[in-house]
Amino acid sequence: MTKLMIEGGLPAAQRKKLAQAVSEVFDADMPLVLELSVVSEEEIRALNAESRGVDAVTDVLSFPASDYRAGEPIRAAEHADCVEPVMGMRKGEWVQKGARLYLGSVAVCKKRAAEQAEEYGHSFAREMGYLIVHGALHCLGYDHMTEEDKRVMRLREEEIMEKLDLGREA
Repeated sequence: MTKLMIEGGLPAAQRKKLAQAVSEVFDADMPLVLELSVVSEEEIRALNAESRGVDAVTDVLSFPASDYRAGEPIRAAEHADCVEPVMGMRKGEWVQKGARLYLGSVAVCKKRAAEQAEEYGHSFAREMGYLIVHGALHCLGYDHMTEEDKRVMRLREEEIMEKLDLGREA
């Protein structure tokens, strides 16, 4: 199984747990990296206005790096513009130690997550987890524009949330 790394936004242990659970729903020929930002209402509103032309606060925004297709293998050769080097020190010099594929970025509004957790009657942890999973799946090519696409995406979300012990009762 290819690893997913999530960078930023949460403590390392939480990022690792989320990444492991999401890693089970895709096949890739190199490690993937997803950038995560936890932002304020002002920041998400500005991102929403800039990226979607919607001047409103939202809960989560996803910015896929490429046209990844839901459920299809991710091959570096098809997304060469998203391959980035992994650098490290060797004998006091920076050298390339490998490569990874940039999946995209997800921005989650912490205040909206808290409000929605209250509204839906579940924990803040469950709502944050759900929004991050939802955003990551968008970056992997999942969407909910048609009823069939929505059904498939919801199944993936629930599968991942169960692995995280963040099912609907959490």
